[in-house]
Amino acid sequence: MSPRPRIIDLLASIIRHERGVSTLLVSVASTALLLITGLVVDLGNVLAVQRALQASTDAAALAGARQINCCTGAPNQAITTATTYSAVAGGMNQLPGQTVTMVSGYPVLKCFQSTGVSCSGVSGANGIVVRQQTTVTTWFAAFAGITSISIGATATAGVAGGVPQPLAVELILDTTASMNTTDPNCSLDNGTATRIACARAGAQEILTSLSPAVDYVGMMVFPGLTSATNPDTQDYCSATTPSRSIIAAYSASPNYQITSPSLNNYQLTKGALSGGALAQASGTSGCNGVYAIGGVGTYYAAAITQAQQTLQSLGQPNAQNVIILLSDGQANASASNVPKGAASNQCKQAVTAAQSATAAGTWVYAVAYGASSSGCTTDTSPYSSSCYTMQNIASSSAQFYADSCANAQSFTDLLVAFKSIASSLVGPRLLPDNTN
Repeated sequence: MSPRPRIIDLLASIIRHERGVSTLLVSVASTALLLITGLVVDLGNVLAVQRALQASTDAAALAGARQINCCTGAPNQAITTATTYSAVAGGMNQLPGQTVTMVSGYPVLKCFQSTGVSCSGVSGANGIVVRQQTTVTTWFAAFAGITSISIGATATAGVAGGVPQPLAVELILDTTASMNTTDPNCSLDNGTATRIACARAGAQEILTSLSPAVDYVGMMVFPGLTSATNPDTQDYCSATTPSRSIIAAYSASPNYQITSPSLNNYQLTKGALSGGALAQASGTSGCNGVYAIGGVGTYYAAAITQAQQTLQSLGQPNAQNVIILLSDGQANASASNVPKGAASNQCKQAVTAAQSATAAGTWVYAVAYGASSSGCTTDTSPYSSSCYTMQNIASSSAQFYADSCANAQSFTDLLVAFKSIASSLVGPRLLPDNTN
């Protein structure tokens, strides 16, 4: 038998070596794959902790911003509140398995010049910055010498108006004769002010909270004025109590709109009302503001409808339309003073108009000021109750305010109710961290 050719031995040797190399390659690849999988798991855990840390930091900043300038004698209440809502030990938003600390010097109050919000008040600030940090222990990366990864989160919040959502607002004030009675619970003038005076002061609360750079506000009254009436000189800026002659019956196409929302000149600077028509109608700039003349009863369904139509025609891009109605809700005008066919179910008509506005995306706030379980004498139950009517005019229970009705955001002082509404419209907002 002849010797095996060398070529065969050479091929066999190559095959034996390739098998060894393959085994080595598989071993190396398996180890690399395991390491990569481990690193992905570690990275996913770090990202999850980062998101949770950022969420708790955002919550702390927003909670703190609500307390800026809140409390006489407690200028740092915002800092205390922010810490309470943080993820640090004892905080309300702790992260399971993580030890979170506040970066030294934080939370810190700030006075941002770019937001246009006043820094006046006990805190001397209009914003707050919260910065937290933690260390995440790794599992697989430790084999590569990385035993932990440090992460941090920063949140900046303004007390209001940082990057505001544009608002288009119609204020509808009840100016019937009943608004001339005194409201001892109103903090204006030590409880000696009339209801209409308190309503005007409430309007001022709204105006000083909004920004004329982006927010449009108009004022409507019911009963409305005659088409020949010049509102500024004959109603809200008259030197004497206006004559009943400027009031039009609800059946006579009245002028409900006394200041147009297209004229947003109600402030010179943020927080300071100017001499514009809207500021004057609310009782500033040397004007008495709107009067409660009355004389034709109470009917406000048409005013709500007109307010919605005006807001829609205004067409502000990306704006949130808002209607704020203040009334005792007791719609009961005589048949001779309302449009034909509108004498019955006057309260239900108002609810229908408001619900139509809500369906179109408008936020409808109802402030029931002296409402009761009766009062809607043209309606049958449940609409015979002015409390029920005002509750159903509001878009939600959170937007229903009342001093004498159940299921409402309860208030005693009307100004407190308007402050709450203003806060709900322009409450604290997260700001870019580079805000100055």
